[in-house]
Amino acid sequence: MTSTDKGSMTTPITDEEIFLSHVGGKLSTELQSPLETQRDLSIAYTPGVAQVSRAIAAQPELVDRYTWTNRLVAVVSDGSAVLGLGDIGPRASLPVMEGKSALFRSFAGLNSIPIVLDTKDPDEIVETLIRLRPTFGAVNLEDISAPRCFEIERRVIEALDCPVMHDDQHGTAIVVLAALKGAAKVLDRELAGLKVVISGAGAAGVACANILLACGVADVVVLDSKGIVSPDRSNLNEFKAELAERTNPRRLTGGATEALAGADVFLGVSAGTIAEDLIASMNDDAIVFALSNPDPEIHPDVARKHAAVVATGRSDFPNQINNVLAFPGVFAGALDAGARRITENMKIAAAEAILSVAADDLRPDYIVPSPLDARVAPAVTAAVADAARADGVA
Repeated sequence: MTSTDKGSMTTPITDEEIFLSHVGGKLSTELQSPLETQRDLSIAYTPGVAQVSRAIAAQPELVDRYTWTNRLVAVVSDGSAVLGLGDIGPRASLPVMEGKSALFRSFAGLNSIPIVLDTKDPDEIVETLIRLRPTFGAVNLEDISAPRCFEIERRVIEALDCPVMHDDQHGTAIVVLAALKGAAKVLDRELAGLKVVISGAGAAGVACANILLACGVADVVVLDSKGIVSPDRSNLNEFKAELAERTNPRRLTGGATEALAGADVFLGVSAGTIAEDLIASMNDDAIVFALSNPDPEIHPDVARKHAAVVATGRSDFPNQINNVLAFPGVFAGALDAGARRITENMKIAAAEAILSVAADDLRPDYIVPSPLDARVAPAVTAAVADAARADGVA
């Protein structure tokens, strides 16, 4: 793929190119110490390695200095909610987890191991990660279906003394917050005054609602496949019922038609579609984030007829809202600070850092930096580490 400085594709990608790039997987290990002579072997392995093992046994904290643990992220999935492909299982999810590990290495210099688990049982997933804890320094949960992902993340955070984040939730929310702040600045609007409609009440939708509410957006309406999430509905699970109490302040009922009439922002994080006439019913200078991949909820060219700012999750349109803007720096910052967990302030700091990189060049087709912008990960890393120290979790 040939890319410009804004990350847009100039050459179509062929199926052959895609499959060839995955032959044998996308990862390998590399040596930090040479293994070319008998002396090298004696130092790196037996008998020399025994001295290091004895030292760690005597002083467990030395494991961070003499192994890769404190810079190793476990990318963990059960394959139940992979991209837009759904429940395809752990084996089919492995190429995605390998790709995630490759991004950690390329964008933040972090080592990473993909771990796919042949179980959907939350108890088994949590117990497995507890048993594996001596191996890694952080956990990136990935592509686990809602609502199980909420329980699993909560329990893993409680069980482990290291940074844990479900990226489908919080990575998405961080970049959405950065992009929405960028769009609001371009349009000279105040974030707090925006009427936001979120289509999708799964992992990403709930996390986006939470971070926007935390940042002062008062009017957030969430849609699921059955309509507006509101307290009057009897078919809500416990997570949606709790969300209903904190959103939809105007107590709207109905579906997308009622939610989008007069709205300022449409945020699509579902696999559904949205009709053009509903986007046309939004307020002037509307903002449309149609983030479903590979097929956005509405085609960007159609959305632009009625909206002032349009973003997608795709790399072949302007304003790509991509989690890679967030997660490498979030984990690098948390590990740099020795954080025991990832706090809400660390996530908000990450969003501010992402926006800061693009701040001097904001325009309707550039509300966040390119995922390939080398300034992003260092900025996020520094901001997250500072926030971790300020929050007292470092």
